[in-house]
Amino acid sequence: MSKSILITGCSSGIGWDAAYGMRNRGWQVFAACRKQDDCARLREAGFISPQIDYSDPKSIEAGLAEVLKITGGTLDALFNNGAYALPGAVEDLPTQALREIFETNFFGWHDLTCRAIPIMRTQGHGRIVQNSSVLGLVSYPWRGAYASTKFALEGLTDTLRIELSGTGIHVSLIEPGPITSKIRENSIPHFERHVKWRSSVLRDRYENGLLNRLYRASAPDPFELPPSAVTLKLAHACESRRPKSRYFVTTPTYIAATLRRFLSTRAIDRILSRYK
Repeated sequence: MSKSILITGCSSGIGWDAAYGMRNRGWQVFAACRKQDDCARLREAGFISPQIDYSDPKSIEAGLAEVLKITGGTLDALFNNGAYALPGAVEDLPTQALREIFETNFFGWHDLTCRAIPIMRTQGHGRIVQNSSVLGLVSYPWRGAYASTKFALEGLTDTLRIELSGTGIHVSLIEPGPITSKIRENSIPHFERHVKWRSSVLRDRYENGLLNRLYRASAPDPFELPPSAVTLKLAHACESRRPKSRYFVTTPTYIAATLRRFLSTRAIDRILSRYK
């Protein structure tokens, strides 16, 4: 029988490519989405697509139950991927907005992961792969909400990896930089709902920087790679006898890791403060 993997956030981008890529490698893929319409599209493409909304514990429970019913109670790999961004200066982010993004980007991941661990313990093996970000290594201006969820994820995952040592369950982080996806486009409704930039003391900086990036079509980011670059790392994390603890994707992630290793915080701040 083919090995099974549950992938979240499969409506587009990284999750979409991962679903197809892992299926092409012979895996039984459960391609989860937050919205039923997206699940329907994936079912039309031949996937089993449970609805999993990280902000809804009942959907997490029901989605995983659907997977286990089909596999007979086993799960070989989990790829936590579904997340969203909320751009804006930290001082302009309502606390409620942070609670909401943590619910989806962090607490929901923890919930699903903790439900999968007993299954993997019982079968004696498993792979848990967390899709983090270069923003889990360093933080750029205007990315405080998203970066804070990824920094939290990095710490939680590092601890989990140590705690699961010797169980047969391997835990890996994937840390992409700029990847072709809809994350910027999908962040706009969250930005418009929460960030009152017109009344911000930083209004000029919004108008001369962030708004252009959000609303105007532009060329790809420097060093941007297609989602397939992440899928290749996911495949190694799931199939290698000795998966890595961390997988860097794109040049900016390698640069960020090097900066953290060799430069002072003050020097890194000067470099990253130029980012729009």
